[in-house]
Amino acid sequence: MTLPLFTGELLQKLEVTGPRYTSYPTVPDWSDRFGPTDYAAALRRAGRTPEKPLSLYVHIPFCREMCTYCGCNVVATRDRTKADRYLDGVAREAAIVASHLGERRSLSRLHLGGGTPTYLDERQLLALWHIIERHFHVLPDAEIAVEIDPVVTRREQLALLRGLGFNRLSMGVQDFDERVQRAVNRIQTVEETRAVISYARQLGFQSVNFDLIYGLPFQTVESWRETLTKVELLRPDRIATFSFAYVPEARPHQKRLPSAEIPRGVEKLALFRTAWETLTGAGYRAIGMDHYALPNDELSQAQEKKLLWRDFQGYTTERAADTVALGATGIGDVGGAFAQNVRPLGSYESALADGRLATQRGLVLTDDDKRRRAVIIDLMCNFSVDLDAIVDDAPAYFAHELEDLHALAKDQLVELDGTRVKVLPLGRLFIRNVAMVFDAWLAHARAAQEKRVFSSTI
Repeated sequence: MTLPLFTGELLQKLEVTGPRYTSYPTVPDWSDRFGPTDYAAALRRAGRTPEKPLSLYVHIPFCREMCTYCGCNVVATRDRTKADRYLDGVAREAAIVASHLGERRSLSRLHLGGGTPTYLDERQLLALWHIIERHFHVLPDAEIAVEIDPVVTRREQLALLRGLGFNRLSMGVQDFDERVQRAVNRIQTVEETRAVISYARQLGFQSVNFDLIYGLPFQTVESWRETLTKVELLRPDRIATFSFAYVPEARPHQKRLPSAEIPRGVEKLALFRTAWETLTGAGYRAIGMDHYALPNDELSQAQEKKLLWRDFQGYTTERAADTVALGATGIGDVGGAFAQNVRPLGSYESALADGRLATQRGLVLTDDDKRRRAVIIDLMCNFSVDLDAIVDDAPAYFAHELEDLHALAKDQLVELDGTRVKVLPLGRLFIRNVAMVFDAWLAHARAAQEKRVFSSTI
């Protein structure tokens, strides 16, 4: 598929700020009135179906130093004793969570994210695995993934992780251009990355993912194409090309970036187009709004069957499984509710030391939330949705949204056939704009002139 060209006037109209929709409703709409008691109730609801496997996410917030582009919840420190205290908290949280889940303990999916999980040394990684095994049962065919930084990850750690059953790696790369790397304080050579991916293949890791970011300071189409060519030669199974979210009001460390050198508008869109053309030309398939996968990858096959799903860990083939999260800022999606833990390590650890869950905020989804979530996920993942399959009398239920979609259809973002919505090639570029049509919380916030901090849709 060829990406379409369009006018500067249309770009100006579509370049707005908006959610990435890793969840719906989005995190800014969650309430701090939702606390530990509410989360415990959600876990007990999830425990009523013990036969269904769970997804488990464990957040490891530590990094050796702060990358200035970073939008994740991290703690930059070289004091590794903090990780030991943190794992004590994770152990307490796992015990409390498991007690509420009852007999529902099987895991079909496990993901260690961060931060940098391989900040933990071999002893600490093994201690974390024992915590997980003590309270959950990892199924033999489970997807077990870990995020790593090739610069700080040793061969011994990779061998240990593979021996424990980890079968997927996700590597932060961002960009191989030296000038860009210096600007974002993330130095990583092609040689270091090649050595890690080669050893991971030798160990038997089934899938390797690279995370790239477009829109970083000093990126140009030429330098970005060089990075993509180097990535293509390394041949990871999956590639995520994230749009840089420049939100210094929410991430103060981003103020250290040379903001005048950050590509915006037409320049940034050219970077997206370059990634699309380079990677699809190299045999990858475009997945969702910003991922690519080889044709034999599960994500490619799921998209073909319109079974792709999206959650806080990215695109996945596992639709609507309850996700339990452990760790500071960890986000769970369980029992019809979202729940997020507190961020400060001290608050997280002290709550669990007192025998309490560390829930800071969350939301119990209404029936309307669930319907709109289903619509948005279908749009973001499969680029089509049949509204009649979501709700009875869809023309009346989504009357306002269908009116807005007709306006997008005039700009050739979507095609409407009654209540069937198909996203056109131009709409893929601006899929967040299409999804925003169905965001009732965002509409309410705008009507009330409530401030929401989101990144640009480009």
